[in-house]
Amino acid sequence: MIVGIIGTGLLGSAIAKRLASSGFRVHVYNRTRKKAESLKKLGIQVEDSPKMLAEKCDIIITIVKDAPVIEKMAFGKNGLVHGRHKGLIVADMSTISPISSAKIAKKFADKKISMIDTPVMGGPSLAEKGQMIVMVGGKKETYQKCKPVFDAIGEKTFHLGKNGSGHAMKLAMNSQIAILALSISEGIILAKKSGLDPITFLDVLNSTYFKTGMSVNKGPKMVRGDFEPSFFLKMMQKDLDEIDHTAKEFGANMPMSRLANKIYKKAIKKGFGNIDYTGILAFLEKS
Repeated sequence: MIVGIIGTGLLGSAIAKRLASSGFRVHVYNRTRKKAESLKKLGIQVEDSPKMLAEKCDIIITIVKDAPVIEKMAFGKNGLVHGRHKGLIVADMSTISPISSAKIAKKFADKKISMIDTPVMGGPSLAEKGQMIVMVGGKKETYQKCKPVFDAIGEKTFHLGKNGSGHAMKLAMNSQIAILALSISEGIILAKKSGLDPITFLDVLNSTYFKTGMSVNKGPKMVRGDFEPSFFLKMMQKDLDEIDHTAKEFGANMPMSRLANKIYKKAIKKGFGNIDYTGILAFLEKS
């Protein structure tokens, strides 16, 4: 199976590296070509358009900012559909609303292209280790054809149902993550203001069943002010916009996510958008 990837940001590059090291032939496309050039040394081929990528690959993984970018990469000039061939599959790993995903899947189906949504949990470091969690929406038979690819990048895959199901689960997960980053940040801030060592706060927290992967792995970095991005704060805010939109469409009451979105937006306005999402701590401390 020859795999194409559209979008070679932090996650896209990590997945490309993992698949190449696992024996897959990998081709990539990125709108800013120079951001993909470093992958060539790994035997990964860089293409000049989504069309060229589609012509050469069996499965295309899209990992881009939002639904409009997917639409452009898929249906625009030199888009994926212009390189379609029998058996071509598109697996979308972007984070978009399930509503948009279902509409895009229908447009692909009209062009005789199968699409599944396959967002993941876990950042670039887990991608390179093959330890991600993959959440799949779409036809089960299409998922089964792609399973060797998902097995290479993930330690567990959930097939959740129809198109859009994977993205719905991803947004539900990212709501937890955004709010959790705020909660840990406030705990650190209160400990500091009370004259306590914030590392001791983390030690106590992580000694209870309230501990999380974030408090264990990200917490110490947060205390040190190390916000090297594994996922940009501005992208988390974008996902909170998607969560707000999806909640309104489905009639879900999510007041904490709405409040979190307002806070993350304020952080971006103050210049914190290009650090890790846990850098919300730095914004709160300076507010």
